[in-house]
Amino acid sequence: MDKELSFDDAMKELETIVQKLEQGDVPLEAALDQFQEGIKLSRYCKSIVEDAEKTVIKMIKENGSEEILED
Repeated sequence: MDKELSFDDAMKELETIVQKLEQGDVPLEAALDQFQEGIKLSRYCKSIVEDAEKTVIKMIKENGSEEILED
């Protein structure tokens, strides 16, 4: 998986994998490979969301929630 992948692109790839697996016509080995790639994409997206949450919390602590909401 490309680490320069944007969150949106990673989510699109993950959605595509899920759709293919839900169809059920993927050979077992290919399904396992896609499942593993889906896990990687899921973890990648989760880390991006967690980093964003940390940034927001830091901003709130530094600036106070009222200042953030006014911008």
